[in-house]
Amino acid sequence: MTLQGYSMTTAPQFVGRELGASEWLMVDQPQIDAFAECTGDRQWIHVDVDRARRESPFGTPIAHGYLTLSLVAATVLEIGIIPPDATTGLNYGLDKVRFIAPVKAGTRVRNRASLIAAEPQNGGRVLLKLRCTLEIENEPKPALVADILCMLMGESDGH
Repeated sequence: MTLQGYSMTTAPQFVGRELGASEWLMVDQPQIDAFAECTGDRQWIHVDVDRARRESPFGTPIAHGYLTLSLVAATVLEIGIIPPDATTGLNYGLDKVRFIAPVKAGTRVRNRASLIAAEPQNGGRVLLKLRCTLEIENEPKPALVADILCMLMGESDGH
């Protein structure tokens, strides 16, 4: 998605505005299982479907919090936070993350991002701070709210 008039130079003009929302993304049990395999976090509430149905307060397995957080990166790219005049955008970290509601296996999420800061840096770089809200379809509360940092790199960086 392209944001009309959005560039490294004009990014500060977008502070305080919602940049957009990603498409809905399914979080299913095979994805949860793959995340568990990659991270070694095989807690039953995520991977034991039968036990989660019997014993979990959610009645089904739930995604790992860090799985839901990891979805933020790809979905902000979909929204278009890296303007066309940037050579790349680098993950620069997180300022704050709150996990608010669990994502049940088989539900869809989307990211809604607002720009809360755009600070020019040395070398033609711009540090973005975005407030990302990972919404859960048909749920009143989001899965998480995260303030993420992205360093935009321009042509003058030599990259």
